[in-house]
Amino acid sequence: MLESAFVLLGNEVSWLEVVAFVLALGCVALSVLEIHWGWPLAIASSLLYGRLFYEHKLYGDAGLQVFFALIAVWGWWQWLFGRRGSARGGAAGAGLRVASLGPGRRVQLILAWALGWGLLGLLLERATDTDVPWFDAFPSAGSVLGQVLLGRKFVENWSVWIVVNAVAVALFAYKGLWLTAGLYVLFIGLSVAGLLRWRRELA
Repeated sequence: MLESAFVLLGNEVSWLEVVAFVLALGCVALSVLEIHWGWPLAIASSLLYGRLFYEHKLYGDAGLQVFFALIAVWGWWQWLFGRRGSARGGAAGAGLRVASLGPGRRVQLILAWALGWGLLGLLLERATDTDVPWFDAFPSAGSVLGQVLLGRKFVENWSVWIVVNAVAVALFAYKGLWLTAGLYVLFIGLSVAGLLRWRRELA
């Protein structure tokens, strides 16, 4: 699948990237609509993107895709069978619905992202031959948090994804992965749509 499918902006686009692109776009669109079938698409697209990023020495993102594939199984389970201790409406044990972290846990989220960025940036800088350790580490650390929040249907996941996707556009453009950069532009739009839709569910 590493064979060239076409050339975009002077860079060859592989069939691997094309298939991963289509699956990832479907995955996010279904997540915005709270359709659980997005999770198996997440598993497939993550494994494909893991291979693609590894080929381009984006090791943080490559490792992240393996994590995504594993956590997608957990996320799928959460969306099908997950519960909250006290769900909206006061029904303890009710099915998993859209919820908010609240101000205190939002601060914890930002601190966890900063810590994850620092640790992953150091690891990539010292243990790999990547030329973009810190650039790669920032969206990778944020993506871990975003995926966990998405799995538990916290509305803040979309705010995290907006920031992650904006940085990822620049990273993939720098690496000449133009189709994937374009995908992440679409992801920004879908993340905004998800944020607006999920906020309405909280009202």
